[in-house]
Amino acid sequence: MLSIRIIPCLDVTDGRVVKGTNFINLVDAGDPTELAQTYNHEGADELTFLDISASSSGRETTIEVVKRTAEEVFIPLTVGGGIRSVDDVDRLLRAGADKVSINTAAINRPDLIAEIANRFGSQVLVLSVDARRASKGYEVTTHGGRQSTGLDAVEWIKKSCDLGVGEILLNSMDADGTREGYDVEMINDVRPICPVPLIASGGAGKLEDFAEALNAGADALLAASVFHFGTFRISDVKKYLRERGYNVRESQLR
Repeated sequence: MLSIRIIPCLDVTDGRVVKGTNFINLVDAGDPTELAQTYNHEGADELTFLDISASSSGRETTIEVVKRTAEEVFIPLTVGGGIRSVDDVDRLLRAGADKVSINTAAINRPDLIAEIANRFGSQVLVLSVDARRASKGYEVTTHGGRQSTGLDAVEWIKKSCDLGVGEILLNSMDADGTREGYDVEMINDVRPICPVPLIASGGAGKLEDFAEALNAGADALLAASVFHFGTFRISDVKKYLRERGYNVRESQLR
């Protein structure tokens, strides 16, 4: 059985890590490189670095911050935000990213998924799906949840996997930053149609939430607020899960 991955998420804007609720009311959470070093030391299995203002403001991800972060950590680094082309992916991989996460550009031009997968391999490509509850099922959104797409999240995930996506990062826009638990129902609904690893994101607030997301079918768990503001250390989460029989890697920090 593959090990469960615990993944801190660094939402970055203007070179600083920020965190809010439902992607609004953002507060400063620190320097991305310093936080990355801390999480690397504590035993994070991966890091996800998202420039959350890149798509909405038309900027590319800040390459220099990615370079600094990649130089300081020794675990896989996924980078997203403002990626619009194969060349953007190439620049990020050369800057030190191990994987890239795309969202808006893939919705605008789904063929980009196949282009990236064909050139670099599916293993480097994560599709970030910012989904919220709709009258029927779940709707895909973009630009931090501010714009609707009209796409059904389940159908979009099916199509993206067929095009070559290597992983799905499923963000619950309703749960984001609330610390009221992952959207277990959404995870349950997506799992049967998702043939690639599924990363759950949005809503972690207590240790039990991590186990509930795994029981719903998540392969990896992404969180931000509870790590950035000291509610838990990564080692706390791993200890809790290990004691309940989940297969997790040892944390470096004791």
